[in-house]
Amino acid sequence: MLQRNRPGGEFLAGARAILPLIVAVVPIGLVFGAMSATSGLSALEATLMSALVFAGGSQFVAMGIWTHPASWAGLGFAAFLVNIRHVLMSASIGTKMQSFSGIQKYVAMLFLADELWAMAEFRAGATKLTLSWYAGIVAPFYAAWVGSTLAGALLGAFLGDLATIGLDFAFPAVFVVLVMRFWKGRETGTVLASSAFAAVLVNHFVPGVWYIAAGAVAGLFASLWAGRTKAVTA
Repeated sequence: MLQRNRPGGEFLAGARAILPLIVAVVPIGLVFGAMSATSGLSALEATLMSALVFAGGSQFVAMGIWTHPASWAGLGFAAFLVNIRHVLMSASIGTKMQSFSGIQKYVAMLFLADELWAMAEFRAGATKLTLSWYAGIVAPFYAAWVGSTLAGALLGAFLGDLATIGLDFAFPAVFVVLVMRFWKGRETGTVLASSAFAAVLVNHFVPGVWYIAAGAVAGLFASLWAGRTKAVTA
């Protein structure tokens, strides 16, 4: 127990906790790397994108609308819409980083991904969230994402479209698992249904990535409505 509370023990505990999600993120990185190669990016460019952007959702969206020459304004706006959720995620987890210094908290936010945020939230709900434990989930996850992107970019030309063998399903599968960890009954179902309906509706009628913002806004309002309803009936 004493060893686990030391920085090294905390780091290893975090690394063990994130291992199942690393197994799931590697296929996603392979798909992204292969997709980048077919879009005209070199292996170096794809790897640098994963290393510097480190946001799988926006990276896939960017590849989906990639042109030569690239429309930087369009890519930037699409990335903004996809990643606007990070404002709420960072606001949530930031209140649970009491043991982090100011600069440590800001650096930690740079590596905030959906999977890492979820794991950190679970940890904070059970015990104190420490910098060492957080670094333990970030370091191997980051290395796996960047490394699998490089492998996918190098092998993409030989393997072809990896989606044909089902590797692209790893992306939604990861989020289904994460969502189920947050399940709280009817309230959660209402939020998910509202978000999904709005996203599908907007995606059908509005071009671009506005469906992501629509789903997020609908889920937010559904959550507020469910919270008020629960408070009134309590």
